[in-house]
Amino acid sequence: MSRETYLELAAAGHRAPIGTHLVLHTRADADAILLDGPRLGGVAAETAERFRTPLAIPVMDLTLEKASLIGAFGVPAAEVDGFHFDRPPAEPGDVLFTPRMRATCEAIAHVASKTSLVPVGMGIGPFSLMTKLVKDPITPVFLAGSGMTGEDEPEVAVVEKCLEVGLHVILSYLAAQADAGAKAIIVCEPAANLVYFSPNQLEESFEIFDRYVMSPMKQIKSLLDARGVDLIFHDCGELTNEMVARFSTLDPAMMSLGCSRSLWEDAALVPKTTVLYGNLPTKKFYSPQLTVADVETLSRELLEKMRATAHPFILGSECDVLSVPGSEAEILSKVDAFMNVPV
Repeated sequence: MSRETYLELAAAGHRAPIGTHLVLHTRADADAILLDGPRLGGVAAETAERFRTPLAIPVMDLTLEKASLIGAFGVPAAEVDGFHFDRPPAEPGDVLFTPRMRATCEAIAHVASKTSLVPVGMGIGPFSLMTKLVKDPITPVFLAGSGMTGEDEPEVAVVEKCLEVGLHVILSYLAAQADAGAKAIIVCEPAANLVYFSPNQLEESFEIFDRYVMSPMKQIKSLLDARGVDLIFHDCGELTNEMVARFSTLDPAMMSLGCSRSLWEDAALVPKTTVLYGNLPTKKFYSPQLTVADVETLSRELLEKMRATAHPFILGSECDVLSVPGSEAEILSKVDAFMNVPV
């Protein structure tokens, strides 16, 4: 999609949540739909129409790539969530797409062939996937940041091999989504934050951050560029200004940041060719303590302060808006509030 399209949406005051999970869970057979590509694509299209956006976005489920990778090693599906490597994994060979991954690709193909909407893909970033593959990623990342290598410390070797094989799975899955017709893909790297990277080490050097986060992301960007697919970069973690500035070098069409960031300040760190997106605290939308009036106030503040920066901006959710049983009406009332609040 032309970069100008995102800029035009921002200039027109576009607003949109990442809300497919909400609409999906209005269906009694939501779990079955997740495995049915055309029906899943229909839900993505319905969500786009419900929230008046041209972007048809899949469910933001960042567990799929781990299931694919772990499954390739013969681990039963019921054990995947709790499985962690305690030694460097072997090369997985051909990537085995799970039924959920195949359905996501079929959903993208449905949107591409049956609607006039923009088919958007979804995937996890390599560093965030790695943190799901080892039991304690923080210690080896710190050791690597202090200069230790895989030859010095077995835990570092496990992390680095998991990054390598994880990137292989991710690139294969993103390529399949592009082949299915995705015009943009949201790559989510929420673990690239101050929980996993020592602030003290970062003050001295970003070498390990660049090697573990930026280098794999640059390979993803190269793949997407070669396929003519736009990068929408998402990181809802606690970040430093330097992290945000580094992410901006990926030249994403859009950058989605969490509500720990003040987007009107981040505007100075990000080129105006990248639309900033977010970052209302949608993880709290289920709670009555965050009222509709609160959401309207936060929305006005974001819109007014972003307008003052003159940076292209789309008001939206800090992450995906999850449907919470029993709180569906509460959540939807707050999505409608930010979608419709006058400024």
